[in-house]
Amino acid sequence: MQSVRFNSSGNEVAKVSYTARRLVELGYGSTRTLGLSTEDEPPRAGDLVLCRVTEIGQHRFLGQVHGKRNRLFVGDKVVVAYGARYAPDQFEAEVPGDLGPCDLVAGGGIAGRVVSSHSRMKSPTRLEPLGRVTDEHGEVIALARLARPVVPALAPRPRTIAVLGTSMNAGKTTVAAALIRGLSLSGRRVGAAKVTGTGAPGDPTLMADAGASRVIDFTDLGFPTTYQLPMPQVIRILRSSITDLTSHQADAIVLEVADGLLQRETAALMRTPEFRAAVDSIVFAAGDSISAVAGVRLLRDEGLPVVALSGVLTGSPLATAEAVAAVEIPVHSAAALSDPSVADQLLTSAATGGGVAADAGGVPEDASHLTDHGGLPQERSRLTEYSGPLTAETVA
Repeated sequence: MQSVRFNSSGNEVAKVSYTARRLVELGYGSTRTLGLSTEDEPPRAGDLVLCRVTEIGQHRFLGQVHGKRNRLFVGDKVVVAYGARYAPDQFEAEVPGDLGPCDLVAGGGIAGRVVSSHSRMKSPTRLEPLGRVTDEHGEVIALARLARPVVPALAPRPRTIAVLGTSMNAGKTTVAAALIRGLSLSGRRVGAAKVTGTGAPGDPTLMADAGASRVIDFTDLGFPTTYQLPMPQVIRILRSSITDLTSHQADAIVLEVADGLLQRETAALMRTPEFRAAVDSIVFAAGDSISAVAGVRLLRDEGLPVVALSGVLTGSPLATAEAVAAVEIPVHSAAALSDPSVADQLLTSAATGGGVAADAGGVPEDASHLTDHGGLPQERSRLTEYSGPLTAETVA
């Protein structure tokens, strides 16, 4: 169990969530002193907060590093991060306007106030904030301060395949892991990133288990979630993730973009020049045939290089047959994507009649025409304001 001690709260031990894991890595609570601030200022997304669990509800476990989960009990003290959440199958939540009682809105360690919830959800696990976490100088610690710096990349960006989907639970992470497995078996050194979503250890752990040589997510770059982030910051996460993976000698990159095509940040990101310049091909995960057809058409209308269809629908032969009849791209199960020849072919192919085609080195021809606030420099990646660490959402 990852834990830290707070001298200002009687030297008691607090469980550390996945989102706050860098506290342990940097020696806080052991060789470095942690304190608490109870100043009456509105919390900000990313602020770390020490809370007492007052009621067990939907989330009975706290997600920790490497996919581990720690059982929660009333009275436990936990370190989590304030953040908003978008999860149609679970909770919609916002950052509270004060330090009053709040909810554990994601098992990876997100504190917020539930705005709406799916009818299947229980009441959220309730938290009593004891104070925002401070360093030895009394300064509030936010995730942005804990981000690991990204090393600039000297090599060209490797070919990159993105996994998008119809919605939460469409099978995106399973598809991404299958692609990672297939590409790894083909002899490639695969870098993987989850560039949007809610901080949690399950997805990056699965990516690593599938064979990724390095995994990074937005929490490594200083963000607890990406919901309600301004688009320049989402673009920065995309750029920094690819820069980090490139600098660590990846020769293929698999990206997962959370939620569905209609989710605000996903919809905006996929329409940016930066996304088009950074992605060579797209595999689309769908839950059923009609959403598969609608999603592929939407991607094609945007001129994006969708090269294959996969996801939950491939569990049904009838749904798969319907999709095959309506779209002119291959439909692959996760097992098929794990085949080295299939995964490698999808990585290096481009959508017929649309999308950004790249040369053998994966460099788009229009890379010099990127907007000034985004854009992945292809010859030499640069440090950005938010740059960071690495490895997020099943304990959600």
